[in-house]
Amino acid sequence: MKLYLVVPCYNEEEVLPETSSRLKEKFTSLISQGKIGEDSRIVFVNDGSKDKTWELICDLHKSDKLFRGICLSRNRGHQNALLAGLMTVMDECDAAISMDADLQDDINAIDEMIDKYNEGYDVVYGVRSSRKKDTFFKRTTAQGFYKLMRAMGVDTVYNHADYRLMSQRALKGLSEFKEVNLFLRGMVPLIGFRHTTVTYERGERFAGESKYPLKKMLAFAFEGITSLSIKPIRLICTLGVLIFCVSIGMLIYSLVRHFMGYTVDGWASLAVSIWALGGIQLLAIGVIGEYIGKIYLESKHRPRYLISDYLNDDN
Repeated sequence: MKLYLVVPCYNEEEVLPETSSRLKEKFTSLISQGKIGEDSRIVFVNDGSKDKTWELICDLHKSDKLFRGICLSRNRGHQNALLAGLMTVMDECDAAISMDADLQDDINAIDEMIDKYNEGYDVVYGVRSSRKKDTFFKRTTAQGFYKLMRAMGVDTVYNHADYRLMSQRALKGLSEFKEVNLFLRGMVPLIGFRHTTVTYERGERFAGESKYPLKKMLAFAFEGITSLSIKPIRLICTLGVLIFCVSIGMLIYSLVRHFMGYTVDGWASLAVSIWALGGIQLLAIGVIGEYIGKIYLESKHRPRYLISDYLNDDN
């Protein structure tokens, strides 16, 4: 089995030496056990880092051909960098595993992923067994994220990020998805094929800073919802129908009160109604505008990434 490990990197000079050391040890062990072939590779994808990440990747490649490097022309974001790595190695490997550079995902789960692949599974999702190590806030917001995505009609694997194995057939299936607005956690389940999960305990980040603070996580969730679901627009339509029904009820109530001889100024209720309807209208315009913006980006057919350098076995 020819296995490639794809690792997106953005400003990871603090973690890269330790990450590369651990991954090399793991691959050496897998090769010695005969689980993967000697032509298997670890591929670091530099996503326009501003530090010395690319220089470290180049040094790793020079010292050991086990390591490969892909350098994007500029920063394109985690999802685009991950896709760039997967699509670049797609025709060279039997299967590819994606994971983050901080190694919070347990690399020992790779063994079980390979076993599942040998059993005939095309996609193997790495799923966290628990969130005991997370803070209450992190655990609550993460669980809320997955529940919100499911409620909005986005098919995701609970407690799964981007740690997964994909066979070459699954990678070719992914290559058929041409959209610019990427949310791989929702796109990969759309591929189908035979899939399963393996569980692992997520560790602490041993160096560097998290690339997904709360603000980015919220933006990521919104990107996923609007990229893969039209349910928000349907909710707006439903809300509009409910408000219309309420307004009919208020009209009937006002007429009845008028003919009964009651006169009420109603300035407070009028002001509240104006502000409420105005806010709902602006919200609706904003959500619809987000979808129109995505259509605008998709219609341009701009490349999702450009590769400036690729360090492989030939250089």
